[in-house]
Amino acid sequence: MSPAKKNIGLSVLLAIVIAVPLLLAFKGSRNAALDDGEETHLIYMREEEKLARDVYLTLGGKYPELQVFANIVVSEQSHTDAMRDKLIQFDIPDPSTDDSVGVFTGDEFGPFFTATFANLTALGNSSPLNALYVGAFIEELDMHDIVDCPIIIVETDNGIGEGECGMSYTDAQALIRSYGNLLDGSKSHLRAFVANIELLIGEGNYVAQYLTQEEVDEILGR
Repeated sequence: MSPAKKNIGLSVLLAIVIAVPLLLAFKGSRNAALDDGEETHLIYMREEEKLARDVYLTLGGKYPELQVFANIVVSEQSHTDAMRDKLIQFDIPDPSTDDSVGVFTGDEFGPFFTATFANLTALGNSSPLNALYVGAFIEELDMHDIVDCPIIIVETDNGIGEGECGMSYTDAQALIRSYGNLLDGSKSHLRAFVANIELLIGEGNYVAQYLTQEEVDEILGR
């Protein structure tokens, strides 16, 4: 082998020796453990997506004529499953150990979601219009809680402050992608609920319940 070819071979080998550890380090960083804010938020979103599914199953059973609930609950099941799968990916125990409707078993947020489920279904059971408003409220709430740190997390004594969890906080690409899918779904669901509400109250009369009116109008294309 000529000296020139030998030098080329050594250069290639050296490049491989240097590159492999860097690639392994990069791979490890993409699957690195989440911090407390990211982990707590993922646990919370797992139960919040189950809340949406359970409320829609309940109200859809009460008002079978409101087909919007049956249509959306299929998507909410996939969202619930997606959050479960992310917990598995990051080796975080699933707070939801009982998939029964209205049952929330998480140590941190189970009681909160149990009470919220009871309150929302009670309101929705009072009339078909209120049921639709409950659906729209959940979607507005969900969009806020996907992007920003949910109020209940901030107000809990866990060391996580405002702005320290949510899609706007994390740099974990696996979470960002999943949260982005949830966000797109919630926008579509809100539009569906509002369309049904405005069949009863008149087009253009829906008033935002959790997000700002400007945010809702943008989602509705107004």
